[in-house]
Parts: sequence; C-alpha cells; structure tokens
Amino acid sequence: MTNRSAASSSSGDNWLGLSGRVCVVTGAAGAIGAEIARELAAVGAAVALLDRDEKAALAVADGIADTGAKAIGVYCDITDAASVEAAAEVVAAKLGPCKVLVNNAAAIYADALMQVKVEKWNQLMSVNLTGFLLCAQSFGRQMIAQGGGSMIHVASISGSFPQAYSGAYSVSKAGVKMLSQLLAVELGEHGVRSNVVSPAMVRTPMSEVIYQDPDVLRLRESIVPARRISTPRDVAEAVLFLASERSSYVSGQDILVDGGLSKTLLGLIPRPGFEKKDTQQ
Repeated sequence: MTNRSAASSSSGDNWLGLSGRVCVVTGAAGAIGAEIARELAAVGAAVALLDRDEKAALAVADGIADTGAKAIGVYCDITDAASVEAAAEVVAAKLGPCKVLVNNAAAIYADALMQVKVEKWNQLMSVNLTGFLLCAQSFGRQMIAQGGGSMIHVASISGSFPQAYSGAYSVSKAGVKMLSQLLAVELGEHGVRSNVVSPAMVRTPMSEVIYQDPDVLRLRESIVPARRISTPRDVAEAVLFLASERSSYVSGQDILVDGGLSKTLLGLIPRPGFEKKDTQQ
C-alpha cells in the first residue's frame, strides 16, 4: 500500500498530471486492482472501483476515501454489456466522464486443452477478453466525447509465452494485447491511447500459498534477473506512467513488468566457456 497522501501536491504528483482525472479500475477488489486504485488516488485522481464483489469494492473505496481522496465502489459484471453501461453511467454521474480506464479484471483456472469444456473456455474468455472490449466501448465513448483519454489493459507475460495447463488463459491474454493494439489504431485520431501492462509472478494474497514454501520462493527468485518476485505496486506504478501525460506519445505498446524474466531464455542453454564469472575477484 502506498504511503503517499492523497492530498499531496508534490512535484511527483504534478509531474504525472493526474490530479482530478477520473480513472476507472475493473477488478478493483483484488490485490492488483486495489493497489492500482490506491496509487491513482494517491496522486490526486478520482477513482471508480468496479467489481462483481460490490461489498469488497466499496470497502477498498472507503479506505481510499479515508485518506482524503475521491473514490467510489461500483457493482459491475464486465461480461454483461448492460452492467458495464450502467456502471459507466454511475461513474459519469458521481465523478464525471472517464479519462483513464484500467482493464484489470481477470479469471484463471487449471485445465488441459484436451480436457477443457467449451463452457469454461467461453466463460474465461468472456472475463479476460470480451469484458475488456465492453469496458473499452462504454468508457471509450466518454473519452472520445472529451477529446481523449488513456486505456491500460492488464495482461500477463503468459500472453507472450504459453502457460500450459491453464485453459484459455494464455490465449485470452494474447488476445488482450491485440485488442489493445487495435484500439490504439482505431481510437488514435480521437486522442485515445491504448497500452498493455504485462506482469509476471506477482505476489498477492491469492498466490502467497506458493511462496510459503522457501524452496519454491528461492527457485523463483533465482530465475528472475531482478532476484525478487514482483508486488502489486510494481504493476500499479507502470499503470500510473501510462495513465499520465508523461506517456502521451506511447500507444499500442506492451510493458513487461517481469524483472527481466522474459529475457533469460538464452541463459538456460549450456554454453561451455561462457559461464558466469566470479565478479568479486
């Protein structure tokens, strides 16, 4: 959780230029979505937290409001076009038209492709991909009416590298990347940018059970060049950059928030004579 004051007018906040900007975060009751919302609020944004778990979204929003920031929790099932449109109307009425959309809601389950039921496939794709389109349409119309905005879609390193036995997950995240690029091309003339943030191995309450095994933690940390597992704040800070005018000429891009993990492939290949040398000598 951030330590910055929501009412801060520090040079960092001014540099981002997000003060007073209406930002919408989907899947905001979860660890990553909640941290994104907190970080946006901490630099002065007015934040709408959307989630199917309305009670949890309201609780996070109340915690943000306690810091002096403007935040609301809104029920939204992103797989339902009517629900998304209703949420967009609530946001516009209570905070004003959306200027920044963070498509973050996601689902995942373990399943082999040869066994996955089409109903489960479609359900995950509906959350992880189609829901992103529905939100982009509803909130994108508000951005177009204002002359511009920024969309940030949280995908995954799994959209670039196949994550086996995870059903439709990798396919959905790869689809998010192409959806973002298409939005960037089609909405660019309206001043709307679209980018992706792709995390890898984020330590959240949901994944914490994995890291309670010290051997698993040590092994996972050892394969990441940064030598640590990422946190929700790592993802949130990349989102803040893409939400701000500091990235005003960045669109259609995918920022990997992976500590360099995606660049380690060649390091797995044995190369006699090219082993790691002792840098202390």
